[in-house]
Amino acid sequence: MARRGSPAPPPPDFEENIVDVDVSEEMRGSFLEYAYSVIYSRALPDARDGLKPVQRRILYSMNEMGLRPDRGHVKCARVVGEVMGKLHPHGDSAIYDAMVRMAQPWAMRMPLIDGHGNFGSLGGDDMPAAMRYTEARISREAMLLVGSIEEDTVDFRPNYDGQEREPEVLPAAFPNLLVNGASGIAVGMATNMAPHNLGEVIAAARHLIDNPDATLEDLMHFVPGPDLPTGGRIVGLDGIRDAYATGRGIFRTRATVQIENVTPRRKGLVVTELPYGVGPERVVAKIKDLVNAKKLAGIADLKDLTDRTVGLRLVIEVKNGFNPEGVLTELYRLTPMEETFGINNVALVDGRPRTLGLRDLLQVYVDHRIEVVRRRSAFRRRKREDRLHLVDGLLIALLNIDEVIRVIRESDDSAQAKQRLMEVFELSEIQAQYILDTPLRRLTRFDRLELEKEKEQLAKEIARLTAILESERKLRGVVSKELGEVAKEFTTPRRTVLLEASGQTAATAVPLEVADDPCHVLLSSTGLMARTSTADPLPAEGARAQHDVLVSVVRATARGEVGVVTSAGRMIRVEVLDLPTLPPTAGPPSLAGGAPVDEYASLAEGETVVGLGALTGEGPGLTLGTEQGVVKRVVPDYPSRDEFEVITLKDGDRVIGAVELTSEDHDLVFITTDAQMLRYTAANVRPQGRAAGGMAGIKLTAGARVVWFGVVDPGRESRVVTVSGSSSALPGTQTGAIKIADYADFPAKGRATGGVRSHRFLKGEDTLLQAWAGPVPLRATAANGRPLEITAEPGRRDGSGERLPTRLSAIGGPIGPVTSPSVPDADPSEG
Repeated sequence: MARRGSPAPPPPDFEENIVDVDVSEEMRGSFLEYAYSVIYSRALPDARDGLKPVQRRILYSMNEMGLRPDRGHVKCARVVGEVMGKLHPHGDSAIYDAMVRMAQPWAMRMPLIDGHGNFGSLGGDDMPAAMRYTEARISREAMLLVGSIEEDTVDFRPNYDGQEREPEVLPAAFPNLLVNGASGIAVGMATNMAPHNLGEVIAAARHLIDNPDATLEDLMHFVPGPDLPTGGRIVGLDGIRDAYATGRGIFRTRATVQIENVTPRRKGLVVTELPYGVGPERVVAKIKDLVNAKKLAGIADLKDLTDRTVGLRLVIEVKNGFNPEGVLTELYRLTPMEETFGINNVALVDGRPRTLGLRDLLQVYVDHRIEVVRRRSAFRRRKREDRLHLVDGLLIALLNIDEVIRVIRESDDSAQAKQRLMEVFELSEIQAQYILDTPLRRLTRFDRLELEKEKEQLAKEIARLTAILESERKLRGVVSKELGEVAKEFTTPRRTVLLEASGQTAATAVPLEVADDPCHVLLSSTGLMARTSTADPLPAEGARAQHDVLVSVVRATARGEVGVVTSAGRMIRVEVLDLPTLPPTAGPPSLAGGAPVDEYASLAEGETVVGLGALTGEGPGLTLGTEQGVVKRVVPDYPSRDEFEVITLKDGDRVIGAVELTSEDHDLVFITTDAQMLRYTAANVRPQGRAAGGMAGIKLTAGARVVWFGVVDPGRESRVVTVSGSSSALPGTQTGAIKIADYADFPAKGRATGGVRSHRFLKGEDTLLQAWAGPVPLRATAANGRPLEITAEPGRRDGSGERLPTRLSAIGGPIGPVTSPSVPDADPSEG
């Protein structure tokens, strides 16, 4: 009896069979089998149809299931089950992952599966829904890959258990490997192929068909570079040339970015395309990490506005004081907005992995397609020959219908009837059987005519197919023609822009922060503000306005401040960097890209902006004129507050004009509603502190008010423009009568006097609606926004006006400085 704990003795008939195995040999053999399986059955695509085994099995199974573009979608789980059960001896997740990728338009240049449901997002941050929730069918493009597969165009082999058959390769009516690219990691090797434009690839393939000795340079005239599904920009083409020549190369891809005004005060970088394989979530996360780590400056805000309607839209708001171009350069350098793509064109050719250049890839595909068309033509000729053989037998039966019936009736059974038909009419066994199977209703005179017509048509088709099979030139012509038809129907415009390396560092010279360069700040008659990009002078004589006139222009610096003067006597500080920048132009400045002034100044009800003032404390200072005839020169000693008063107004009074005076020798000009004009030099008005209420500027008659106040350089040729009308008319309903006079015709007088008459009223007129004085040439803007040039000759100083064809909204001079704004039509309630 055995002791407890000792092993039991073996049974009497048990024989030990222990085989000694060398571990190193076993590992070597097992590893080679595993490597072979990964390389040939999983990771690498076939160079002919550009598909990996799992992709090929999915498309073949869906075609066999009838899931074509004209049918409805079915659950992806059903497709996965069909593929896994019959053809692919691996897990369902591998099949579904491959299926999802073939349905993603950002992963494939031409998606091969038409997906319905959530198939993930760009970058992979949003995972696809489970296969039980998504649906799919073959896309129209994928039908080109499986088309004519039933016509003996490719070889079939047994599946993993020998119960089914699967194609070794698909017919592939377009170069799928170049169009959609591929990626995969095998054992000891990997592949990474870039997508291309279908039309370009087919053009190169057709050129190679017509010119078998074509060089790589010839082919690159048709295929200049990859065309990525997500667009973007490829910077530097040397790596692409290397890849096309040797099968290996590296190129850099960049996001497509526009610089826009994302808010009235700030510019931003709007990203509409990202490098291939990069999602917006990845870019957002990287930018946030860099900003938090203080490695990236100039970013004020970041918004991902991507959706299914507008597509990719990533808005990066740039802080004031930073150059958007400089910030963009840093983003290219530090974030995935610029990525490298390594091309490694490894694919299976004749069952062996090879690294292929562009010409090799095209040649392998062209050879495959020629073989497919040859086999298809042979199959179709064989089918037509078989049909012609049957038609010949039927025609013999129709010509001898009575004898055929007699032979059949005298036969004991169908076997004897078939044998006697073969002997009497010299038919083949197939013909005789077809005659016996044909209903008598088809053996009519009409069917004979149809059969003769069919015989003639079959003979022509057989001759055509024979000519194709016997002529290599015609065979290649058929392949080229079919490729041209595919390109005509399915080609889409190129999405990726190709840039030579010379342009890749263009933005690196841009400083990150905006320099404190001199500029001009502009205010238009429609209340738009902007700044110029340089300190260059504004357009000189003869310039025309573009849909607007400038009412105030002050010199400033890009990182400085200007003051916005309101009708309530307030000055509000505005940072120049907050203003939109107008691009340099040879013509007059147009503020179409400006921002509304109320974006920078909080205005009370009824309060308006009347001009701009410099805050540098240099020069003669700001000069104001009020509606009640008060004038004031402000001592330029402004506090550091964001807003403050520059004049103390009397009850009911308001500032009508504000001008930054450049010389005390210039004239201060008042024009009133009763057509009185007064001019005198600015030296007659002493500067006062901000709290002062000014001094008498013009003596007004009862009921009159100031309609315009400004500054005129007496040394320049200038004009006085007045527009008269009726105070009893509703505002905005009358065009008025315009009169132009030489500024020199108006004599200078003393401050606080009554001035001289500038306009003679006609019957029905009793007030000035608008007025302006300044240098020539004159400009104006109509009420509908169209620019006008006032070309009328000046008349008498106190003459009457001529009726205007349209109402004016603003009047200006050559460089804008209309040094203060025109006022709208007079309100009769204000006298």
